[in-house]
Amino acid sequence: MSTDAGSGAVLEHLAALGVAYEVVECDPDFADTAQFCERYGYSMNASANAICVVGKSAERPMACCVVLASTRLDVNGVVRRRLGTRKASFADADETIARTGMMIGGVTPFGLPADIPVWIDSRVMDCTEVIVGGGSRDCKILCPPASLAALPTAEVVTDLAKANPPAS
Repeated sequence: MSTDAGSGAVLEHLAALGVAYEVVECDPDFADTAQFCERYGYSMNASANAICVVGKSAERPMACCVVLASTRLDVNGVVRRRLGTRKASFADADETIARTGMMIGGVTPFGLPADIPVWIDSRVMDCTEVIVGGGSRDCKILCPPASLAALPTAEVVTDLAKANPPAS
């Protein structure tokens, strides 16, 4: 497993929380959710994306949103309103690394700075277990949703994500 700052902080945070989890190693070239699920046999309905979003204002408030990979985050509705800004967007790679210490494809709600709230779509809580980023692109964390909800800054949010439209 990687020894970079992201995954080290994640494992320390998980140990401190005392929650159930399993580290799942993966090839960094297959860290992006769809590729990971296909290669390693996980369902998109049990894979959670941890997505950093920012409000487009001088303060640039950030939140980490956890949504099932089979859904899409409501950035322009629920997220924007919760951030308290007129506009919101996905944080780019540079801002994500600067503020979380994690690369896109490895972002996880575990080990985040205390000033970044974690918003969990309520659909995630319906899963028996979910797989989410592990803090680096070479691992994921498999855990029951209760482990996510145990985070001090976590809040379960109804309709944080929307169902993906059916494929045509």
